[in-house]
This record gives sequence, structure tokens and C-alpha cells, in this order.
Amino acid sequence: MTFLGRIRRLVQRTLIGALVVGFLVVGGTAFRVWQVAREDDRTHADMAVVLGAAQYNGVPSEVLEARLEHARRLYEQGVVNYIATTGGRQPGDNFTEGQAGRIWLESNGVPTDRILEIGEGTDTLGSIQALAQKARAKSLKTAVIVSDPWHSLRARTMAEDEGLEAWASPTRSGPNVQTRETQFFYIRRETGALLYYHLMKAPVDAFDGIVL
Repeated sequence: MTFLGRIRRLVQRTLIGALVVGFLVVGGTAFRVWQVAREDDRTHADMAVVLGAAQYNGVPSEVLEARLEHARRLYEQGVVNYIATTGGRQPGDNFTEGQAGRIWLESNGVPTDRILEIGEGTDTLGSIQALAQKARAKSLKTAVIVSDPWHSLRARTMAEDEGLEAWASPTRSGPNVQTRETQFFYIRRETGALLYYHLMKAPVDAFDGIVL
């Protein structure tokens, strides 16, 4: 075999190897997103962390309400001592997502002194960083992440990176978990967002048109 032939074969093998590794990394990450989405860990924790979603002038969207309802049940069952509502204000909003969550919980029987309102952050990472700072000030160290199933792994990973001991109890209701098409969309979306976070330690500014 000529020298050029050996170089060509080496390049081909390198490319094939890179493709195989890439497939394994992406496939393995997608499997973990799916696997963690199926978990419902109700081990006692200091707080349930409700990840923010859209609100309309202080009224939670269906997605956010489903998360809040799930967190309320965890509190009533004694799984958590506090509920943290997270999420900042989008341009033009009168309320933060954290405020809308607090208002809903108060109107549904959760005592005000059991709610931690974190009205900061325009993406998951920003909200969790603000949460971690407030949690440290109150000596809260453990958290149950309450979000949609497919969001659980990325949110849990971010919480752990911020020094919290975290696990997930996702909601099983709401428009984001109702159809197979929706499930496949969010698994694909979260796989890409989680890989980007592992690589850059930053949120994706927009992935499929949705702020992450």
C-alpha cells in the first residue's frame, strides 16, 4: 500500500470512529433523558423546586399550573418542607414566573412562609443559580426538581453543579406530556440542550425557538 493509501485509510478510520463515538454520546444522553424522565423520587427533601414556565399577568399557564399542583401535593404529603417558585420576568410582563407561582400556591392553601419566591432568571440555569444562592442563605441543601419529565435530567444536573443534592419528581400532567409526538420532540430538544450545557456550562439561548 502506498503512503497516500495509508493516509487515506487512517482518515477514513478516524472519521468512522468519530461518527461512532458521536452516535454513542448522543444516544446515551437521549437514553438518560428518557430514563430520568420515568423516575419519581419522593425521598424527603428540604424543598420542591418548581421550574418556571409561561404566566399571563400573574396567572400560570397550563404547563406551570401542572408543576405547581404537583409541588403542592408533595408539600401536603410531607415530602418537602418548602416550595421554591422560580422564573424571572419576560419583556413586557407585569409579573415574574416566580411571583405567579407564589400567588397560585397561596391561593391553593400553601402557607406563605413555606414558599420561597425566586423571581430571577430567564432560563433554567439562571433560575437555579439564583435559587442556590437563596438556599445557601437558609441552609437548605436538598431539592426535589419539579418540571416536565424530559426537563428533569438537565435541571437536576444544573442543581447538583450549584451544590444542591437533587433528585426529580416530574409532573405527569399538562400539555407537554400528552402525546408521543410531544415526548419525542422534548427528548430530542433536551438531549441537545444537555450536551450543550455539558460542553459550555451555559444554557442554549434558544433551541427550536424556545428559551432554555
